[in-house]
Amino acid sequence: MRSKALLAGFFALALAVCGPAEAKPPFWIVRDADSEVLLFGSVHVLRPDLNWRPAELDAALAKADDLWFELPIDAASEARTAQLAASHGLMPNGKTLTSLLSPDGAQRLAKASESLGVSLAVMDRLEPWFAEVLLAGAQFRKAGADISGGVEKTLSASAPASAQRRAFETPDEQIAIFDSAPLTEQAASLERSLIELETDPDAYEALVADWMVGDLGAIDEQALAPLREAAPGLYGRLVTDRNTRWLAALRTRLAGQGRTVVVVGVGHLVGDDGLPARLRALGYSVEGP
Repeated sequence: MRSKALLAGFFALALAVCGPAEAKPPFWIVRDADSEVLLFGSVHVLRPDLNWRPAELDAALAKADDLWFELPIDAASEARTAQLAASHGLMPNGKTLTSLLSPDGAQRLAKASESLGVSLAVMDRLEPWFAEVLLAGAQFRKAGADISGGVEKTLSASAPASAQRRAFETPDEQIAIFDSAPLTEQAASLERSLIELETDPDAYEALVADWMVGDLGAIDEQALAPLREAAPGLYGRLVTDRNTRWLAALRTRLAGQGRTVVVVGVGHLVGDDGLPARLRALGYSVEGP
């Protein structure tokens, strides 16, 4: 997904008209002869008062032998991620972020920075991927959302201690995915995000509303399709390539036995590139949308 979707998910406006019993974010159940894996599409940052947990997810967690996330959910991992972002997310000396953007993009960056209370001077020192992450974080805070209310933190804190915590990636691996992308692709993604901030400031709320009711087509259209169009190479790095690696880990887990819950960004579970579709294509039993 876009960086804002990987590190910070989506937020729901629709609960004003959609009661808690109707809220059902997407999940899938994968089975073979002696294993069961529940795949849950995550939102990394949410408003803390949202009631988003399906009963099926809680039932699976209560019996899970292991619980998988994209990254380890602990203070050490958070600190390492922040350290790496700060050390790898800066433009080379003498270079600026605005020099990578179109004139319109530079104007949009200044406007978005002012609107979200982010220093433009600070932003101008950042590589595009890091700038996009910081703008997204400011947008989510403005909407009242917080990572402490996101899916991963909530589930890691509430899952039984007996469920072994596992992760598909390390902080070093994830930051490298962003940082190693060509600056031109990073800039294209940022330009697209800046256009969205200007023309569709409520996109975040609308996207979480779609997540809350499991509208996969709308999630793909709003969160994945823009990145596929604006920066297909970056889309491959952030979505397709990671899904391929995670699929290999899931196949190894399914070759064993037991019950597993997997929680990753919902964009990794949507469409033909998503893990459910790829598992179905390999012949596994997959229940879900």
